[in-house]
Amino acid sequence: MLALIRGNRLISQRAIAEQLGISRSAAAGHVMNLTAKGIIKGRGYVISEDPFVVVVGGANMDIHGTPNAALRAHDSNPGRVQSSPGGVARNIAENLARLGVDCRLIAPVGNDHHGELLMQQGRAAGIDMRNMLQFDAVNTSTYLSVLDDRGDMSVAISDMAILDRLGAEQLRAREKMLRQASMIVADTNLTDDALAYLTRTFTDHTLFVDTVSTAKAIRIKPYLSAVHTLKPGLIEAEAIAGIKAPTDDQLPALANWFHDHGVKRLFITLGPRGVFYSTGQEQGIEKTPDASAQPVNAGGAGDAFVAGLVRAWLHQWPLLKSVRFALSVAKLTLAHAETNNPDLSNAAVQRIYEQDYAA
Repeated sequence: MLALIRGNRLISQRAIAEQLGISRSAAAGHVMNLTAKGIIKGRGYVISEDPFVVVVGGANMDIHGTPNAALRAHDSNPGRVQSSPGGVARNIAENLARLGVDCRLIAPVGNDHHGELLMQQGRAAGIDMRNMLQFDAVNTSTYLSVLDDRGDMSVAISDMAILDRLGAEQLRAREKMLRQASMIVADTNLTDDALAYLTRTFTDHTLFVDTVSTAKAIRIKPYLSAVHTLKPGLIEAEAIAGIKAPTDDQLPALANWFHDHGVKRLFITLGPRGVFYSTGQEQGIEKTPDASAQPVNAGGAGDAFVAGLVRAWLHQWPLLKSVRFALSVAKLTLAHAETNNPDLSNAAVQRIYEQDYAA
């Protein structure tokens, strides 16, 4: 239909119906749906050529402590403490913006110092922050983590009570914009109210979901049939399905459980071992190149991986190329002390991709 309209912006609905072999009422319905999504604008079928992605979920300040030597429990460890913007949805949005994707973020922040920093940094990174929510008398989310001497997270505390303020009512106020999005990306920081609204209202949209943590991953379980692409870690996938997969040979059975519940694509991150991917018809493990290399900060790698998957999907790349591109985005992120690498770019990712996957 869009090809016909692009060829003749003044084509009638009857002519569309005749050329596509459908009824006029069906043609009218499709035109109305495309108009509601913002793909067609106004009379004469003016087509929007500016697709964008909406990311919904958490935004917070990350505070990381890294010891100089092996971490000692119940003791004071000399080391470094750094703070940077974080939050799964916000991280995905920043990575997408740095990869050249028009990205709009919906997340709650407090009307406080951290909230202002997040707003300023988001704009500077290229994220469209016009749909953010700022609340008085509530603190911006804070994620406090202690890393081990290899850069992996040892323990963390998250103060994210403000996320309860992002519910169906706030999303409903942004429904027109959400309907116009090319796709929606959500994290499971969202409340049940917000997840139910997204999954039941935008059934015609491609929905990517990042499961965040074991405790929050199970929130998506009632809504799996609406999820196109799901990215959990292994323990998160096991928690959702109630199935253990201690060996690689058991991963296909775990993946098939998700496909039986409606998930079209599944990417289970396996840490330094790489990622298990599955569409039901195609499954495999893509190993991480240079898996022995020590990460500087592993905190944002999973979010960067999701951003890589989103960009690959927008370009309709084949599955294996998509996985490898996403792993390249994650690898670049692992090499920086901050949660998100400010040097991330398509050119930088392409150099890693060619270095690791050149035939």
